[in-house]
Amino acid sequence: MITVSTSISPARAYHHGDLRSALVEAGLEALKTTAIADLSLRQLARDVGVSATAVYRHFPDKQALMRALASEGIDQLGQFQKAAADGAVNSADAFAATGRAYVRFALAHPALFRLMFSQCEPIGASIFGENLAARMLQAKAAVATGGNPEETRRLMIQAWSVVHGLAMLMLDQQLPADDALIDRVIDQATLFPR
Repeated sequence: MITVSTSISPARAYHHGDLRSALVEAGLEALKTTAIADLSLRQLARDVGVSATAVYRHFPDKQALMRALASEGIDQLGQFQKAAADGAVNSADAFAATGRAYVRFALAHPALFRLMFSQCEPIGASIFGENLAARMLQAKAAVATGGNPEETRRLMIQAWSVVHGLAMLMLDQQLPADDALIDRVIDQATLFPR
Protein backbone atom coordinates (compact mmCIF):
# COMPACT_ATOMS: atom_id res chain seq x y z
CA MET A 1 0.00 0.00 0.00
CA ILE A 2 1.32 3.42 -0.97
CA THR A 3 1.25 6.12 1.68
CA VAL A 4 2.05 9.64 0.60
CA SER A 5 0.95 13.00 1.82
CA THR A 6 -0.06 15.03 -1.21
CA SER A 7 -3.33 16.30 0.14
CA ILE A 8 -5.01 19.01 -1.80
CA SER A 9 -6.14 21.84 0.42
CA PRO A 10 -9.71 21.40 1.64
CA ALA A 11 -12.39 23.27 -0.21
CA ARG A 12 -12.76 26.80 1.05
CA ALA A 13 -15.97 28.67 1.36
CA TYR A 14 -16.63 30.80 -1.70
CA HIS A 15 -15.62 34.41 -1.32
CA HIS A 16 -16.55 37.08 -3.83
CA GLY A 17 -13.82 37.34 -6.46
CA ASP A 18 -12.41 33.85 -5.88
CA LEU A 19 -15.03 31.71 -7.57
CA ARG A 20 -12.68 30.24 -10.17
CA SER A 21 -10.29 28.97 -7.47
CA ALA A 22 -13.16 27.66 -5.37
CA LEU A 23 -14.53 25.73 -8.35
CA VAL A 24 -11.12 24.24 -9.15
CA GLU A 25 -10.68 23.19 -5.52
CA ALA A 26 -14.18 21.69 -5.48
CA GLY A 27 -13.41 19.86 -8.73
CA LEU A 28 -10.16 18.46 -7.32
CA GLU A 29 -11.98 17.32 -4.21
CA ALA A 30 -14.77 15.74 -6.30
CA LEU A 31 -12.21 13.77 -8.34
CA LYS A 32 -11.34 11.85 -5.18
CA THR A 33 -14.74 10.13 -5.22
CA THR A 34 -16.36 10.90 -8.57
CA ALA A 35 -15.52 9.56 -12.01
CA ILE A 36 -14.34 12.19 -14.47
CA ALA A 37 -17.37 11.57 -16.68
CA ASP A 38 -19.69 12.15 -13.71
CA LEU A 39 -18.30 15.54 -12.68
CA SER A 40 -21.04 18.12 -12.99
CA LEU A 41 -20.70 21.90 -13.18
CA ARG A 42 -24.07 22.20 -11.45
CA GLN A 43 -22.93 20.01 -8.56
CA LEU A 44 -19.71 21.99 -8.20
CA ALA A 45 -21.80 25.18 -8.13
CA ARG A 46 -23.84 23.71 -5.28
CA ASP A 47 -20.66 22.59 -3.51
CA VAL A 48 -19.29 26.15 -3.45
CA GLY A 49 -22.67 27.77 -2.81
CA VAL A 50 -23.31 29.66 -6.03
CA SER A 51 -25.85 29.47 -8.82
CA ALA A 52 -25.12 27.28 -11.82
CA THR A 53 -25.04 30.33 -14.07
CA ALA A 54 -22.22 31.85 -11.99
CA VAL A 55 -20.00 28.90 -12.93
CA TYR A 56 -20.28 29.69 -16.63
CA ARG A 57 -18.59 33.07 -16.13
CA HIS A 58 -15.37 31.18 -15.43
CA PHE A 59 -15.90 27.90 -17.26
CA PRO A 60 -18.10 28.09 -20.37
CA ASP A 61 -18.36 24.30 -20.43
CA LYS A 62 -17.21 21.18 -18.64
CA GLN A 63 -14.22 20.83 -20.96
CA ALA A 64 -12.87 24.21 -19.81
CA LEU A 65 -13.10 23.05 -16.19
CA MET A 66 -11.38 19.76 -17.07
CA ARG A 67 -8.47 21.70 -18.63
CA ALA A 68 -8.20 23.87 -15.50
CA LEU A 69 -8.19 20.79 -13.24
CA ALA A 70 -5.55 19.12 -15.42
CA SER A 71 -3.39 22.24 -15.32
CA GLU A 72 -3.67 22.41 -11.53
CA GLY A 73 -2.78 18.72 -11.32
CA ILE A 74 0.36 19.24 -13.40
CA ASP A 75 1.32 22.16 -11.15
CA GLN A 76 0.82 20.00 -8.06
CA LEU A 77 2.85 17.18 -9.62
CA GLY A 78 5.71 19.61 -10.24
CA GLN A 79 5.63 20.83 -6.65
CA PHE A 80 5.58 17.27 -5.35
CA GLN A 81 8.53 16.34 -7.54
CA LYS A 82 10.42 19.47 -6.51
CA ALA A 83 9.98 18.59 -2.83
CA ALA A 84 11.35 15.10 -3.55
CA ALA A 85 14.33 16.49 -5.47
CA ASP A 86 15.07 19.05 -2.78
CA GLY A 87 15.61 16.19 -0.31
CA ALA A 88 18.11 14.38 -2.55
CA VAL A 89 21.81 14.12 -1.77
CA ASN A 90 23.08 14.69 -5.34
CA SER A 91 21.89 15.32 -8.89
CA ALA A 92 21.54 11.64 -9.81
CA ASP A 93 19.52 10.93 -6.68
CA ALA A 94 17.35 13.99 -7.38
CA PHE A 95 16.65 12.71 -10.89
CA ALA A 96 15.47 9.36 -9.54
CA ALA A 97 13.58 11.03 -6.67
CA THR A 98 11.50 13.06 -9.13
CA GLY A 99 10.62 9.85 -10.97
CA ARG A 100 9.58 8.06 -7.80
CA ALA A 101 7.53 11.13 -6.81
CA TYR A 102 5.80 11.02 -10.21
CA VAL A 103 4.62 7.45 -9.63
CA ARG A 104 3.58 8.14 -6.03
CA PHE A 105 1.61 11.22 -7.09
CA ALA A 106 -0.21 9.15 -9.72
CA LEU A 107 -1.12 6.52 -7.13
CA ALA A 108 -2.29 9.13 -4.61
CA HIS A 109 -4.45 10.96 -7.20
CA PRO A 110 -5.46 8.40 -9.85
CA ALA A 111 -8.41 10.26 -11.39
CA LEU A 112 -6.53 13.57 -11.45
CA PHE A 113 -3.47 11.88 -12.94
CA ARG A 114 -5.50 10.30 -15.73
CA LEU A 115 -7.23 13.62 -16.36
CA MET A 116 -3.92 15.47 -16.53
CA PHE A 117 -2.71 13.44 -19.47
CA SER A 118 -6.02 13.25 -21.28
CA GLN A 119 -6.23 17.06 -21.30
CA CYS A 120 -2.66 18.15 -22.05
CA GLU A 121 -1.50 19.36 -25.44
CA PRO A 122 0.10 16.80 -27.76
CA ILE A 123 3.66 16.01 -26.81
CA GLY A 124 6.07 18.40 -28.45
CA ALA A 125 9.66 19.49 -28.24
CA SER A 126 9.30 20.52 -24.60
CA ILE A 127 7.93 17.17 -23.36
CA PHE A 128 4.46 17.77 -21.89
CA GLY A 129 4.65 21.53 -21.70
CA GLU A 130 6.46 24.39 -20.05
CA ASN A 131 5.51 23.61 -16.46
CA LEU A 132 7.65 22.97 -13.40
CA ALA A 133 7.64 19.19 -13.84
CA ALA A 134 8.77 19.48 -17.48
CA ARG A 135 11.45 22.07 -16.67
CA MET A 136 12.84 19.90 -13.87
CA LEU A 137 12.91 16.85 -16.15
CA GLN A 138 14.78 18.82 -18.80
CA ALA A 139 17.26 20.27 -16.29
CA LYS A 140 17.99 16.90 -14.67
CA ALA A 141 18.37 15.21 -18.07
CA ALA A 142 20.66 17.99 -19.31
CA VAL A 143 22.95 17.51 -16.31
CA ALA A 144 22.99 13.74 -16.80
CA THR A 145 23.86 14.07 -20.51
CA GLY A 146 26.39 16.87 -20.21
CA GLY A 147 24.03 19.27 -21.98
CA ASN A 148 23.94 17.45 -25.32
CA PRO A 149 20.49 18.49 -26.72
CA GLU A 150 19.83 15.27 -28.64
CA GLU A 151 20.84 13.06 -25.72
CA THR A 152 18.92 15.27 -23.28
CA ARG A 153 15.72 14.81 -25.28
CA ARG A 154 16.30 11.05 -25.55
CA LEU A 155 16.85 10.77 -21.80
CA MET A 156 13.78 12.89 -21.08
CA ILE A 157 11.61 10.58 -23.17
CA GLN A 158 13.25 7.47 -21.74
CA ALA A 159 12.88 8.60 -18.11
CA TRP A 160 9.31 9.81 -18.60
CA SER A 161 8.38 6.56 -20.36
CA VAL A 162 9.69 4.51 -17.45
CA VAL A 163 7.92 6.45 -14.71
CA HIS A 164 4.68 6.96 -16.64
CA GLY A 165 4.63 3.30 -17.65
CA LEU A 166 5.20 2.16 -14.08
CA ALA A 167 2.50 4.53 -12.82
CA MET A 168 -0.01 3.23 -15.36
CA LEU A 169 0.84 -0.42 -14.68
CA MET A 170 0.23 0.18 -10.98
CA LEU A 171 -2.93 2.23 -11.55
CA ASP A 172 -4.30 -0.49 -13.82
CA GLN A 173 -3.38 -3.10 -11.17
CA GLN A 174 -1.02 -4.94 -13.50
CA LEU A 175 1.66 -4.48 -10.83
CA PRO A 176 1.17 -4.00 -7.09
CA ALA A 177 1.24 -0.42 -5.86
CA ASP A 178 4.23 -0.98 -3.65
CA ASP A 179 6.75 1.58 -2.35
CA ALA A 180 9.63 -0.90 -2.36
CA LEU A 181 8.93 -1.81 -5.98
CA ILE A 182 8.89 1.88 -6.96
CA ASP A 183 12.25 2.36 -5.25
CA ARG A 184 13.77 -0.70 -6.96
CA VAL A 185 12.50 0.14 -10.45
CA ILE A 186 13.29 3.86 -10.37
CA ASP A 187 16.89 3.71 -9.31
CA GLN A 188 19.34 5.98 -11.13
CA ALA A 189 22.23 3.52 -10.84
CA THR A 190 20.43 0.62 -12.51
CA LEU A 191 18.21 2.52 -14.94
CA PHE A 192 20.83 4.71 -16.56
CA PRO A 193 24.25 3.23 -15.79
CA ARG A 194 27.23 5.16 -17.11
